[in-house]
Amino acid sequence: MRLAWLVLLPVAAMACAGKEPAYDRSQLSFFVTSKAAGSKGGNIGGLAGADAHCQALAKAAGSQRTWRAYLSAVDAAGRPIHARDRIGHGPWVNANGAIVANTVEELHGSPGPSQRALSYFENGKRVDQHDIMTGSNPDGTLAEGDYTCRNWTSTAGKTWLGHSNRIGSCCGNRNTSFNSAHESQSCSASGLAAMGGASYLYCFAID
Repeated sequence: MRLAWLVLLPVAAMACAGKEPAYDRSQLSFFVTSKAAGSKGGNIGGLAGADAHCQALAKAAGSQRTWRAYLSAVDAAGRPIHARDRIGHGPWVNANGAIVANTVEELHGSPGPSQRALSYFENGKRVDQHDIMTGSNPDGTLAEGDYTCRNWTSTAGKTWLGHSNRIGSCCGNRNTSFNSAHESQSCSASGLAAMGGASYLYCFAID
């Protein structure tokens, strides 16, 4: 019993001082990128470039895990690569310890991830732009048509965007799709900006 009290004392002291215990950022397994993946709109260097962007931001935040961007695409043989198949098995938590989803099925099911879980950068700050590139259907599969900015290597074409705050563009509609809310005007930087975003990504730890 005495040992238990000794363990609790530092936490209690922090609570009395009005401070929350620091969240262990090594547990981070999901975030929205705090920086756009580049200045060239949807041309972000393909899936490899997107993954590297997630990895670099995660490392800067103190994570040593392996990271992948939540993006759909096609492989060299024209076969679909689905975002849902790139992100591991879960569970995933954000930079403040909130659970995003426990499994891939839960992530893409109803009601899906909450605004509270989705709307944070890797550094724990609140997301200030809600359009996130995915190229995906609501179930996390590749969207039909040219909606991946030519496999994330071009400013041509369009992409599907999700809303990290789960709010629709009209009338404050709630529960808008986190990964497939609407298409972009184009894949150019100005086309993404016109919809209220840039080349922002969802990043998931796969291990």
